[in-house]
Amino acid sequence: MKNSTTIVIFGASGDLTKRKLIPALFNLYRKGRMPSEFSILGFAGTSYKDDTFCAMLRENLAEHADYEFTDEEWQTFAPHLHYHTDKAIDPESFERLKGELERLEKGPANRLFYLATPPQFFPTIVEGIGRIGLTKEEIGWRRVVVEKPFGTDLKSALELNQALHEYLREHQIYRIDHYLGKETVQNILYFRFANTIFEPVWNRNYIDHVQITVAEEVGVEHRGGYYDEVGILRDMFQNHLLQLLTLVAMEPPSSFKANALREERAKVLSAIRPIPSDRIWQNSVLGQYRGYRQEYRVSANSHTATYAALRLHIDNWRWQGVPFYLRSGKLLKEKASEILIQFKQPPLAMFPVPEWYKMVPNILALCIQPNESIHLRFEAKAPDTAYNTRSVNMEFNYEASFGPGTLPEAYERLLLDSINGDASLFIRGDQTEISWGIIDPFIHAWDSPDAPPLSIYTPGSMGPAEADRFIEYDGRNWLRGCIECCD
Repeated sequence: MKNSTTIVIFGASGDLTKRKLIPALFNLYRKGRMPSEFSILGFAGTSYKDDTFCAMLRENLAEHADYEFTDEEWQTFAPHLHYHTDKAIDPESFERLKGELERLEKGPANRLFYLATPPQFFPTIVEGIGRIGLTKEEIGWRRVVVEKPFGTDLKSALELNQALHEYLREHQIYRIDHYLGKETVQNILYFRFANTIFEPVWNRNYIDHVQITVAEEVGVEHRGGYYDEVGILRDMFQNHLLQLLTLVAMEPPSSFKANALREERAKVLSAIRPIPSDRIWQNSVLGQYRGYRQEYRVSANSHTATYAALRLHIDNWRWQGVPFYLRSGKLLKEKASEILIQFKQPPLAMFPVPEWYKMVPNILALCIQPNESIHLRFEAKAPDTAYNTRSVNMEFNYEASFGPGTLPEAYERLLLDSINGDASLFIRGDQTEISWGIIDPFIHAWDSPDAPPLSIYTPGSMGPAEADRFIEYDGRNWLRGCIECCD
């Protein structure tokens, strides 16, 4: 007999469950992708009965789901939802949870534990379920999904991994970074390795540099207290931006299986050149938007950065000498997640052009959001001119090619993969440690008393002027957004 599957969500009364997890699980159910027999058990301190829990989720679903559904669909899904009121800080709560699981399952079952709680509870929960044997794979698989952040520095990441490994083997741990679940991010691998025309030029011989940008229009909003403790480097660079870098820079894996993919991503991170502490400030710019210190629960003399730009190099055969520029910030001009690859200029202007004429390099733009698309800018002769060229654009647009509403929410893919046991898009333990080893020196240098002051930038701009000078010093410029750069 095939085992049923139970999904236990710790922190089930929180925003993540309401806004992301339940909408994703419900849509998977609507598409017929959930296991034939499954239960979803919410665990949190907020007191709910099963019916009030369902009613709350139904109300939030109407607000947050980006798809249309019928009452009939919800009514067939709702019986799978259950709720257990308890607190993870109480050691006896896990014994009560065990009894609730046995009551629900009535036989052999697989179990997925989702830690949708603040990170300080991760070790407590894993110890609680591990101590009473809920993580033992005797009559079915046992997996634990861990939300970011995976620590706040290298030391805490090592401690967290140690705590997880005390009761779990690495194949049971699914460290989730929702950026890797985005369809446009996954397509980077298909774009590179399913099209033979790009591989011959995907190296130091033809690529001048790579820019990876994750820009946000919003400020810290209600997260001021949390953000003031974290800052942009911990919030965005250690996870999202470095993961995007690995997909651009990795070697072709031996197969499309999880271990092969994750090994190549880890190799890229390991090859990133360490930067001596006395050169950190030459390879980075940190800024803070004007008005940040007046945000709710932010310190009046805060030195927390809301913007950063880094220059990294990968010391391997493919990428030697090619700079990777990473930048991210809050309260910027536009929301955009994009990877822009600038190729080298032609070695010789063979056309009859004036001496002052400068050849324009080709640019490949991988637009992750919000304008999901891929653009290739190249040069063409302008009609009825002697020598004038014009930049023109070849474009692939997801909506135009596949239709509106075809891009699933990232959590759908990641939840389905965790249920199916595919860890390809999840972070391996050593990757978190290597990533922190890259970012920690930047954090420590900028937190030191000798650090230069943060660059203040105007809300609605694309960051501080110092960031422009930072890249201009290399003879380059920040490329504009995916739509504009390829017009």
